[in-house]
Amino acid sequence: MDKSKRAFHKSKRSFRRRLPPIGSGDRIDYRNMSLISRFISEQGKILSRRVNRLTLKQQRLITIAIKQARILSSLPFLNNEKQFERTESTPRTTGTRARKK
Repeated sequence: MDKSKRAFHKSKRSFRRRLPPIGSGDRIDYRNMSLISRFISEQGKILSRRVNRLTLKQQRLITIAIKQARILSSLPFLNNEKQFERTESTPRTTGTRARKK
């Protein structure tokens, strides 16, 4: 058969279905920190629904649970522990400058 007359065929790849990140027994609640922490980035941001592979309803419930946990101080608003670590101490200058006469 000539190449120009061949029908277009998609390549057949083996497709392994991923397991859903939230099981049927998991309860989406602000107290379930092991579940909530899976859906937060290293910076403390809520990951998108596409990244999490959640349904719309599950994403809404996760978002509400994360926000409730933040308000109740179970979860920090920002995860910036590395920001405050300094390797060298830098001398600080005062805000007053010597004025020329």
